[in-house]
Formats: sequence, structure tokens, C-alpha cells
Amino acid sequence: MKRLLALAAAATLALSGAALAQQIRVGIAAEPYPPFASPDAAGNWTGWEIDFINAVCAAGAMDCVITPVAWDGIIPSLTSGQIDVIMASMSITEERAQTIDFSDKYYKTPALVAVAKGSGITPDAAGLSGKILGVQTATTHADYAQKHFAGKAAEIKIYQTQDEAFQDLVAGRIDATQADSIAVDAFLASEAGQACCEAVGAVADDPEILGAGVGAGVRKGETELLAKINAAIAKVIADGTYDRISAPYFASSIYGD
Repeated sequence: MKRLLALAAAATLALSGAALAQQIRVGIAAEPYPPFASPDAAGNWTGWEIDFINAVCAAGAMDCVITPVAWDGIIPSLTSGQIDVIMASMSITEERAQTIDFSDKYYKTPALVAVAKGSGITPDAAGLSGKILGVQTATTHADYAQKHFAGKAAEIKIYQTQDEAFQDLVAGRIDATQADSIAVDAFLASEAGQACCEAVGAVADDPEILGAGVGAGVRKGETELLAKINAAIAKVIADGTYDRISAPYFASSIYGD
């Protein structure tokens, strides 16, 4: 009887511990960013990065909750404790690393410039001279444009979302937009993108701005959580899960060098 009572007590404690386990609020951008993250008709978030988050949380035995946050407020949301992790295609840069800590990278792709077909624009200061270049606010692309093109060549137009920049490119209100290659590829595969536009190549690399790839962001000092995330990322890559979830979205690996 004592043994049964002890086992029952242990089971109760285990269930209580599971119920009290702290949820990890994973912040993603509230704005659609296909094919990485977009809400479906029912409001459920889908996409490669959502699949990757779920895989990492499973690999690390973490109880995660997807938490959409406006992109331009996502770092303040992390530092103020509203979310616990950022996994929103955020590039690892020295500037951001002064405020938050980053995991190991989980993908790295180049920055492309998309333009109207036949425009003759090239992805450099000379090619963009006198043109209007659209970029999303608070991104490495906006920082890159301000450093390399603003005042030297192009007029820079800032958008709240990359989708808005793509829409204005289709409408002819801007001449070009700079974004991650995967986002550009997804746009060019759409009906509107196929009809009007093309990619003209990657901008010249600037590691200080474009960073060392995309990683998860955590608050400074959260060493235990960061170690758990890094171990889970490594496991997902090593056991083939990364390739399996990537195959439906991409023709080749996006992990990078």
C-alpha cells in the first residue's frame, strides 16, 4: 500500500511539474513573410520557419508557443520579457548582438534585388542611380540601402512589410526592391511576380550589415536557454529533419556555407 501511495504521489508530482513547466514564447513577425511564415485562412501560422521552430522545440523538449509580434518592435518585445526567443528570419549582426544574444545560424541566403522585366537596372549604386528602391523597415536590407545607395544613387522608400514593397514594384510605384533571396524567389514564382518582374542578382556582400546568417535571438544572460536551442538546432540538422522539412519549400539547401 505504501508503495502504491508513493507511486501515486510521484505521478501526481510529475503531472504537476509538467503542468507548471514554463512555456517558451517564440516571437515571429506578425507580418506575412512567405515562404517562411504566413497565416492561413483560419489564422494558423504556416511556412518553413514555423516547421523549423516546431522541429527545434520538439528536439529540445521545449514547450513552445508561437507569438506574433510586429517586426519593428520584436527586439524590444524580447528584452522587455513579452517573448522569450526570436525566430523570425533575423540576421545575426554585430549591432543586434550588442542588445541580444544569438544562437548558431540556421540558414543563410543572399540579398537580391528585384526589378521590372527589361528595366536594365543592376544591383549596385550605378544601376540604381536615379531609381526608387523599396525596402522593409528595421531590416538589414534597409540598413544596407541607407549605407550603400541612399544619397549616392537611389531614393530609398521604407515599407512596414516586404509584401507592400513587392506590391508597389508590381504597380510601378518603385523601380526595385531588395530582400532575402528566398522571399524574392517566392514573389517571382507568384502570378503577379511572374508577369512583371525579375531578379537581377545579389548585392555586394557587407558582413557588418548583412550578417553571418539567420539565428534565434534570446535575452542577454539566458545561457541555459541558448545552449538548449543550439543543441536542438544541431540535432535537427544532424538527424535529417532539416532537409526533410526544407524539401517541400526549396529546391536546394538554404543552410549556406
